[in-house]
Amino acid sequence: MRAVRVVRPHEIEVAEVCDPEPAGAALVAVERAGICGSDVKIANGITPVEYPRVLGHEVVGRVARSGPAGRFAAGTRVLVDPFRACARCPQCLADKANLCPRGELLGREVDGGFAEYVAADEARLLAVPDEIATDDAGCAQVLGVCVHAQRLIGVFPGQTGVVVGLGAGGLLHLQLLRARGVREVVAVTRSAAKRALAAELGATVVCHPDDAAAHVAKVTDGAGADIVVEAVGVGSTFRQAVELAGPAGTVLLHGVMRTGPESFDFLPVYQKELTLVGCRAALPGDYATALRLLATGSVLVAPMRSASYGLERGVAAFDDLQRNSDLVKVLLEIG
Repeated sequence: MRAVRVVRPHEIEVAEVCDPEPAGAALVAVERAGICGSDVKIANGITPVEYPRVLGHEVVGRVARSGPAGRFAAGTRVLVDPFRACARCPQCLADKANLCPRGELLGREVDGGFAEYVAADEARLLAVPDEIATDDAGCAQVLGVCVHAQRLIGVFPGQTGVVVGLGAGGLLHLQLLRARGVREVVAVTRSAAKRALAAELGATVVCHPDDAAAHVAKVTDGAGADIVVEAVGVGSTFRQAVELAGPAGTVLLHGVMRTGPESFDFLPVYQKELTLVGCRAALPGDYATALRLLATGSVLVAPMRSASYGLERGVAAFDDLQRNSDLVKVLLEIG
């Protein structure tokens, strides 16, 4: 089969690879796969993997061959939960399989879904409702991750929020906050195109990072925000997220940082009694919620889809995504 894989840092290719051998699993014919920022980090060697590695964990497709349990008939359209857990450790037994110390992610520890086929445990598949277009379903995995993240924090009607960074994750967090009754959401990014998109998707204020403090002060009467979502994963935005949060506020760290700021003043965390919350992956229930939100139109992903590429143009997709900061969600259209 054909697949997009990273051969070594900074070298991606479209290559002929062996079909997956789904021993004890189902075989899924991939239809759409979204490129995530973590795929880019793997491709650039920031996140180390064993090479070569077929990338991709945001996957929707159709069952080509059922697994031994026969839960899904051939042809069933499914979303793939890309995290594989051991099912035996304390975290798994406590319904926190996303924290399994032996967990594996498609496209990182094992070959992923930027390919014609991917093997997946039937227990990690979710049927996609007919109401959801296939392109929209290609964004369901990242929505599930955002749903999971917001389950970890208290979100109440009437609160104020800020989202720093308006990639796919940031724009989904924005919509979820508004859907949950947050009255003011300030959306922060350097990209004018993404600011316009955020306004379309419900942000009450959009601004450049240089102007964020003034805008947040205005909508909160100088108090600072109740909730700040950091959705970039670099030191400067982490620092800004802490600065924009108000007393007893929560900073949700959706962006992934391998290293933090070289020098960071934690005094504001102490002075404001801030809660810093990390979030990792998602659970099957989060993906089920994501599919319901898409099926009912409560969250919109079509405006976020910037471009689609065929599998054979996978290298170009990565190149364009890294060159053009206005792109939000890029899909590989495989089947």
